[in-house]
Amino acid sequence: MLTAGPIEVRLARTKEEIIAAQKLRYKVFYEEMEAIPSKEMAEQKRDFDDFDLICDQLLAFDTTKSGEDSVIATYRLLREEKIDSIHDFYSFQEFDLSNMDNAYFRDMMAGRQLLELGRSCVREEYRSNNIIQLMWRAIVKYIVHHNVGCLFGCASLAGVIQGDLELPLSYLHHKYKTPDAFNIPALKERYQKMDYVSWDDMDRSKAKRQLAPLVRGYARLGCYIGDGAVIDEQFNTTDVLILLLTDRLRERGAQLFEDS
Repeated sequence: MLTAGPIEVRLARTKEEIIAAQKLRYKVFYEEMEAIPSKEMAEQKRDFDDFDLICDQLLAFDTTKSGEDSVIATYRLLREEKIDSIHDFYSFQEFDLSNMDNAYFRDMMAGRQLLELGRSCVREEYRSNNIIQLMWRAIVKYIVHHNVGCLFGCASLAGVIQGDLELPLSYLHHKYKTPDAFNIPALKERYQKMDYVSWDDMDRSKAKRQLAPLVRGYARLGCYIGDGAVIDEQFNTTDVLILLLTDRLRERGAQLFEDS
């Protein structure tokens, strides 16, 4: 558990806390971002799926509030040891993760496990670097405790109109694409190209400004980006695969590991 003033970050302990996180996700994804809920989700005002049954839910609480209103941020964490196969990760619905299980990658992991991050959101009035920083300090404690060698997951750029995203997608492709030894491509039937603009012809400052804040944060920490994007029509987003090796995170975000 981590605390900063009235903010407390820890894993969910009760069913009620998980439901509060699901309701926050619904508010952000479906009401603010206008994703398309299932009938059951719309009736219950909750974002939920079967992955919630096996994931840990990292939550931030405002301890000056009570009940569901106290949950102000959430991240969903799925450890490799909780599933039977690498194909059982949520991200495999969009990306071919097979190379994360090849001999080269496993040797690089040195016996450590994979951790998938997803469903991250923050209540609107609490969206600040301080909350994100506190959540990430908690994630670092989690990866140290569970011997995690690589973090990964889908990250979203708002919109599915490819033309509006050609510049930021091209920037991510040229600067951060996963190395050939462990390239992570989008599934063939969902693959969308990313290299619309050459590196030399690119307005890189403009491209960086157009990145989603979450993606910018991962980039600063030394992430790789999978090969190809995926359009998620339910969420009205274009998704990329983020892959962050713990060793690179330790180099780029050393301050996060203090006291871990």
